[in-house]
Amino acid sequence: MRVGLVGLGRIGAFHAATLAAHPDVGELVLADADEVRAKEVAGRVGAATGDPFTADALVVATPTATHAALILRACAAGLPVFCEKPVAPDLAETERVAAEAGRAGVLVHIGFQRRFDAGYAAARRALRGGELGDLHRVHMLTADPRPPAAEYIPRSGGIFRDCHIHDFDALRWVTGREVESVFAIGANRGAEFFAAAGDVDNSAALLTLDDGTLVTMQGSRYNGAGYDVRMELAGTRRTLVAGLDDRVPLASAEPGAGYPPGEPWPDFGARFEAAYVAEMDAFLRAVRDGGPSPCPVDDALAALRVAEAAEASRRAGRPVRVAEVTA
Repeated sequence: MRVGLVGLGRIGAFHAATLAAHPDVGELVLADADEVRAKEVAGRVGAATGDPFTADALVVATPTATHAALILRACAAGLPVFCEKPVAPDLAETERVAAEAGRAGVLVHIGFQRRFDAGYAAARRALRGGELGDLHRVHMLTADPRPPAAEYIPRSGGIFRDCHIHDFDALRWVTGREVESVFAIGANRGAEFFAAAGDVDNSAALLTLDDGTLVTMQGSRYNGAGYDVRMELAGTRRTLVAGLDDRVPLASAEPGAGYPPGEPWPDFGARFEAAYVAEMDAFLRAVRDGGPSPCPVDDALAALRVAEAAEASRRAGRPVRVAEVTA
């Protein structure tokens, strides 16, 4: 098939290489606001530059503010589209895109790559298959080794919308449950630009699922040991952890304990490289075979509602029910 890709920053350039190597992609057309960068990436991966909408499918990896318009343009053209999260900067626009995409009946895949990580997928199968018994508690962690650039934070949406939205999506996807309420807090322990933007650099939350299961969650922009993303599911028969491998940036204080032996993960790109490749393959297979979206806009909207509840809770200093959150 002929695939168009718009946006060639770090993740866009990675997607370009993935698409160029995919056996179902016969032609790849790249576009970016920076034409020099577009030509450089095209030359590196063996693609062309041009109008990405003259394709059989579209991949969007542009800045957040442009996502909604590009998704809607693809829907109006009947063009299957993969778009990096988030769908839009706010809840109202995300709801509008979800409604329009539903009316258009076009395949829209939002990029939540943890759904395609081997560990998260195995945890989902184990839980759904009864291996863990009754789920009693969940713990989630997302910790970056270093903060993003200062200029990114004011337009990021804050740590719950920008970072923990991946946890919220993974929580719904793995457990099959909905989040009913969130009690979130945050702290400013690092650079002043977080507080200046009304954001925090360390976070914690207690979530309650619709069956009463308790979920704890932590996050940090300053995990100096390395990139650490984990999901622990504790059931009556077994406890299983996604992300607990030989490169997890942990060290034991117990005498003689040498785990883990590997180099810590340096960043999200290295940790989820295989998942990014797998999610793009899933999108292309859905386009080719006419299957459903592996991650529809409605799921992205549900995760955003949890993120909105978390941010509202942090600011209000009280638990917030997800049902309270409206555009």
